[in-house]
Amino acid sequence: MGGSEEGKGDATGALWRSPLSSRYTSRAMQELFSERARARLWREIWIALARTQRELGLELPAAAIDALEQRIDEIDLARAAELEKELRHDVMAHLHAFAELHPPAKPFLHLGATSCTITDNADLVVMKRALHLLRDSLVQVMERLAAFARRTRAIATLGYTHFQPAQPTTVGKRACLWLQDLLHDLGELNRLIAELPARGLKGTTGTQASFLTLFRGDHAKVKELDRRFAQRLGFTTTVAVCGQTYPRKLDFKVVAALSGIGQSVAKCGNDLRLLAHEQEIEEPFEEKQIGSSAMAYKRNPMRAERMVSLARVLIHLPANAAETAGQQWLERTLDDSANRRVVLAEAFLAADAVLRIDHSIWKGIIVNEARIAAHLRRELPFMATEEILMRAVQAGGDRQLLHEQIRIHARAAAERMKGGAPDNDLFARLAADRAFANVAAQLPEIAAGGGLVGRAPEQVDEFLAEQVEPALAPWRGKAGGRLEDLAV
Repeated sequence: MGGSEEGKGDATGALWRSPLSSRYTSRAMQELFSERARARLWREIWIALARTQRELGLELPAAAIDALEQRIDEIDLARAAELEKELRHDVMAHLHAFAELHPPAKPFLHLGATSCTITDNADLVVMKRALHLLRDSLVQVMERLAAFARRTRAIATLGYTHFQPAQPTTVGKRACLWLQDLLHDLGELNRLIAELPARGLKGTTGTQASFLTLFRGDHAKVKELDRRFAQRLGFTTTVAVCGQTYPRKLDFKVVAALSGIGQSVAKCGNDLRLLAHEQEIEEPFEEKQIGSSAMAYKRNPMRAERMVSLARVLIHLPANAAETAGQQWLERTLDDSANRRVVLAEAFLAADAVLRIDHSIWKGIIVNEARIAAHLRRELPFMATEEILMRAVQAGGDRQLLHEQIRIHARAAAERMKGGAPDNDLFARLAADRAFANVAAQLPEIAAGGGLVGRAPEQVDEFLAEQVEPALAPWRGKAGGRLEDLAV
């Protein structure tokens, strides 16, 4: 998952850098996928391999292993790059650079291993660590969104279907739709963190032949070597069978889960953009923020737009990972390598970026209740006609006659507003119609609109108490506030 020397050209801006790292993502995620972190992780794996082999009986000098471990952070990327030009092999270049720090260790480093012993196990370690970072971020986003839903649980607002006014809901209930998507994403991250295996020590084509030779045909020791090595890397399991590489379907499963986060925030971001147009809900806007270089009055939803834009990148990455999984030949081919260096890093960086943006939105979201109420008042008479119809029928009216009268009056009221009238006079029209005389006294109560949101406030309470809170409880207070300190 590496690349050229990290940071080269940054000071002058003379070389291209990915906007994911230069503009959008957290330092923690960038460091995890950095060249230096990869080099250090490879060294951790070489040491873990040697220590585990020594524990199980191979005669490896403990002092040499200790000496290497003490110098694990002495990473000279320039020296590794120099060696790679000569050897044309990145893993061997880093192995030689590491061994140069303590030459007595050189004879036993990488014993029985193949390059994929190092790179594949390292990739899985990085992905597992990155999943932990994303879970921290996701939990913080969900906590803010849950607080918003709770705070707005009973604020009645127009519902929309086809982006046309529909039956009222509440602001908090709509927020629960966004929150429910993220709840599914949290479940996927939890599952992956718990189930992701190490590649383990499987040898050149997955048969463990080299390790069986080292341990003189002792199958039990080879199995134990595989288990202990994975445990040292933080895994409880290894892949049951593999070729030279772990199955690339694992990459697809991880990237697909990250794509799910992209889908969730894109849905939320697009909704927020629509609501910003209605001036009902607005994202934070800084005191000196400029919405447009030409139109000084503009207040564009740039955070939501950026979030949706980056989510689009994330949503489309699983197709790439799926093709890589399907294109592997027999025990391995190398056409996955360059592709995975790009796709896996980009997937995690993009997921990190959209969660940071989402968190910044909910940290300062603005609800314009007066605007929401005005829109609701304007459309509420239309929304209330079903309620009026049912009450009028219960009072002894003819359902078909009442329905026709409502249709006539509603069309007339709509045409009047299209002609520029500032208010909706449908209630006045119905009150003056003798067909509705039996319910005329109830029209003011219906006009208040409170009953038209159904169980929306109660649904918010139940959803938060029964599903969201139990899901967040294990992680509350453990996320560390990493997102709080980052400007977006």
